[in-house]
Amino acid sequence: MEEERVSIDTEFIKLGQLLKLASLVSQGSDAKMLIQNGYVSLNGETVYERGKKVYPGDRVEVKDFGAVVVEQI
Repeated sequence: MEEERVSIDTEFIKLGQLLKLASLVSQGSDAKMLIQNGYVSLNGETVYERGKKVYPGDRVEVKDFGAVVVEQI
């Protein structure tokens, strides 16, 4: 599975926002559904919180959709 890199200029980004920024979902309701159904992992651990903070260096994977690594600008 290919891994995308997303750069942020803040200390962190919320998980739902990251999924939209990385174009893994088109809208917040899609992100909410994937997260609630256990399809999203942060650094290898399944997460169920759309507002979970994601920091530079973290890796987010969406089952069957792709993976994103967050970088600081």
